[in-house]
Amino acid sequence: MTLQQLEYIVAVDKFKSFVQAADACNVTQSTLSSLIQKLENELDIVIFDRKSRPIRTTDIGEQMVTQAKIALFNVRQMKEMVQSERLKNTGEINICITPTIAPYITPRMFKYLKENYPKVKIRAHEFTRDEAIEKLKRAEVDVAILSLPRNDDDLLEIPLYKERFVMYVSPKSSLYNKTEIDMQSMPRDHLWGLKEEVNLQRQVPEICDLELEHSSVYEAGNIPTLMLIVDENGGFTTIPELHVNLLREEYKKNVRPLVNPELHRTVSIFVRKDYVRERMLNIIAESIKYIIPEYMLDEHIKKFTIKL
Repeated sequence: MTLQQLEYIVAVDKFKSFVQAADACNVTQSTLSSLIQKLENELDIVIFDRKSRPIRTTDIGEQMVTQAKIALFNVRQMKEMVQSERLKNTGEINICITPTIAPYITPRMFKYLKENYPKVKIRAHEFTRDEAIEKLKRAEVDVAILSLPRNDDDLLEIPLYKERFVMYVSPKSSLYNKTEIDMQSMPRDHLWGLKEEVNLQRQVPEICDLELEHSSVYEAGNIPTLMLIVDENGGFTTIPELHVNLLREEYKKNVRPLVNPELHRTVSIFVRKDYVRERMLNIIAESIKYIIPEYMLDEHIKKFTIKL
C-alpha cells in the first residue's frame, strides 16, 4: 500500500470516474486503474464497483476512502510542519465557518492575512455546524470556527470569544416599546428562527428550553433576510451582537438587549486532536484578536499563544 494508491482511491471516490480522477492526478487512466487494482488485490477487497455508472464506492471502499483521507491529511501535516520550520509563516489552511459566524470574521480575516502574512493561503468554506464537524472529523478541512454548546471528545476546542445575543424587534411587535427584553416574560409566539442546522436558537440552551406556542422557521441561513422577514411580518428574532455593527442606523433602533438571563454563545476554533500545525492556529488567533473587540475575547487568547 502506497500513499499514491491512497490518493488515487480518494480521487476516484470524489469524481466517480476513473477518467476524471486520472486527469486530476495527472496520470494516465491505465496507471491509476492498475495501481488501484493492485491495492484491491493486496487487501483482497473490492473498493469500487466498476460496472455501475457513475462508479460506485463499495461499503468497505467507503471505509477505506475515509481512512485514506485521514492518512493523507496526517502526511500533509508532517510535510507542512517541516516546511513551517524551514519557512516561517507560509502554507495553506482550509477553514470551515458556519453561516452565523462567517460574515463577522471572514472579510477582515482575509484582509489581515493579506497584509501581515502574504505567504499564507487561506481557503474558507461556509457549512452548517453539523457539516463542518463531519468534514473536520473526516480530515477534509483543517480547522472549523463555530459555536458548539456541547463537548465533543473527538475534537480539540480553543475558545476565541464570547458573544451576546440581542433581539431584533419589528415595530409592529408589542415588544418594540420596551427598552430591553426580559426572557422570562417574553411572548411565546412570533419568534422567527433560521433552519435547524444553522439555528441561532439551537446554540442557546435557554431559548431551546422555552415552551414556545408558535415559532416560524426560515429555511435558509441568511440573517439579513431573516430580519427582513421580521420587518415585513412582525415578530422578533435573536441576532448576534456583532451583527449590530453591520446595520444601518435606521435598523439599529429595532435592536433590544436581552436580560434575565443574558444570552451568550462561545465561538471557538475546533481541530482534530492529531492536528499539529500550531503556528497556523496562532496566525488565525492573531487575526481574531484584530477583528473582535477586546472585551469579547477569551482571556487565554488575549494573554497566551496556542500550545498543542
